[in-house]
Amino acid sequence: MNKKILSLVVLASMVVGMQAKVKLHHLVSDNMIIQQQTDVRLWGWAKAGRKVVATTSWSNQRAEAKADKQGRWLLTLKSPKASYEPLSITFDDGDGQVIINNVLAGEVWVCAGQSNMEMPVKGFGNCPVLNYNQEIIDAAGKCQVRSAKIPSIMRAEPQEDAQTEWRECSPQTVGEFSATGYFFAKLVNRALDIPIGLIEANKGGSRVESWLTKENLKKYTSDPTDSVEICKKWSQWDYHRSLLWGNGTFNPILNYTVKGILFYQGCSNVGDPGDQYSQRLKLLVEQWRSQFKLGEIPFYFVQIAPFVSGDANGTWNALLQEQQFKASKIIPNSGLVCTNDAVYPYEGTQIHPAQKQKVGERLAFLALNKTYGMDKIICQSPSYKDMKVKNDTIMLHFNDECGAISRFENIEGFEIAGADRVFHPAIASHFWQPGGGYWDECIVVSSPEVKEPVAIRYCFKNWQLGNLANAGGLPLFPFRTDNW
Repeated sequence: MNKKILSLVVLASMVVGMQAKVKLHHLVSDNMIIQQQTDVRLWGWAKAGRKVVATTSWSNQRAEAKADKQGRWLLTLKSPKASYEPLSITFDDGDGQVIINNVLAGEVWVCAGQSNMEMPVKGFGNCPVLNYNQEIIDAAGKCQVRSAKIPSIMRAEPQEDAQTEWRECSPQTVGEFSATGYFFAKLVNRALDIPIGLIEANKGGSRVESWLTKENLKKYTSDPTDSVEICKKWSQWDYHRSLLWGNGTFNPILNYTVKGILFYQGCSNVGDPGDQYSQRLKLLVEQWRSQFKLGEIPFYFVQIAPFVSGDANGTWNALLQEQQFKASKIIPNSGLVCTNDAVYPYEGTQIHPAQKQKVGERLAFLALNKTYGMDKIICQSPSYKDMKVKNDTIMLHFNDECGAISRFENIEGFEIAGADRVFHPAIASHFWQPGGGYWDECIVVSSPEVKEPVAIRYCFKNWQLGNLANAGGLPLFPFRTDNW
């Protein structure tokens, strides 16, 4: 055999050897953050029947799995306590090692939903994020916060992998991070002093049905499940398509071991009838928890912000907000962020408000209190509790005031109506008198236009901003006492 032929044979052997090496899912890669102190799932592909062995830099443990007929394998490793010490994991299937480096143990959260979750720190076109320059500067040295963005793609069948990579936070990269997710991670990292990882799996304009499985769509909705029919129904707005976004964008992450899910969605479901949205959101949470196989993981989500929606005085937006509030009461281990004050007065027609820091930090308050045990943090917005009519005045109590309200006078956002069902702007103020009775301290609301009030609303419009909050500065949830 001459030298030329020998060289070709050697080269061919090297190529075959490289192709035969164990292949890892794109999320199982350099710079990844693994969920601390648990059984972490790691997975990929190898030759059918081949044994894959994983070893770690932090212990003597050894885990192995056998590739199935399709070459898929999955194994679990015990992860260490969170720290900033760079770790490594070695995989070997007998055809060569694959090593991933600069791995950190910490807390991992999924960032799901539509465009307000997808919106990056650098903003969208004509949609800036508040304090962008400051965040770019502050990102220096924040490599303990990392993110992996899953490409938003549609697929007729569930996908197993996605072209993604873990990004360390820095002034060069932070502009691409989900703004809501980043502000959440930044605050949790500061509070717990441990690494925080974000997996961004979202799509602007998507409906809650966009993420449901074929089985759930067939059983609980009238949405088509054939890809041809799906594309035909939403030929103009592909972001509204059911099933396809979940198959292409969310399914690839379901083996990852995560702490919980952050969700910011709802705009594309405005107009849904009755309790449809709250029930379908509950269904989606049950589906995701079942698919992750991690138990009843936390689900913290965001109420959509006020938006003119074609008619500032209409209630389509408010009705969806009401559905989200109802969903928070029927989804176990969940929490809802109110955003009534997270919009500037000039953002009525801006579907992507700039104040993402408020949103991300309020999600962090929920996680720090309810998941991480920091129970002194006020994380719940106040909500309507009860009312009493006395002559021409309505007296109100709220849940979750946490010992204080934000203001006694010049309270904005209330309207009351009489038997004619016509709502009028109302005057609201704090009321207190000695005596110790239940109604001796409350909010009193009245209007000179309504002599015998029967119902009250607070910011129950597409576009209305209130200014009442609790001791933690968290805004009062919009509400109504009628069902008109």
